[in-house]
Amino acid sequence: MTTITTDFLSPPAKRGDRSSRPFAAIGGFWRQFCQRAFNPYRPELHYMRGPGPAWRAKHMALSPAVQAMVLEIRAAKAARLDVR
Repeated sequence: MTTITTDFLSPPAKRGDRSSRPFAAIGGFWRQFCQRAFNPYRPELHYMRGPGPAWRAKHMALSPAVQAMVLEIRAAKAARLDVR
């Protein structure tokens, strides 16, 4: 979510400049507001949600007994799908 502040990027205008640009502060506020409100960057869309399959393959090697069970389960599922 975007936070909107009222900080101005430039120092306040001198007294003589106010008459020449009366709406400069208002225009600056709206320009900054639109830039922050409609910023296309969304960090939550780039959030990593944990380790992926490559990490699991590298760090969680299965023992031979577990590999045999996995193969049996896959064969049973394949046989069950063939019957349907």
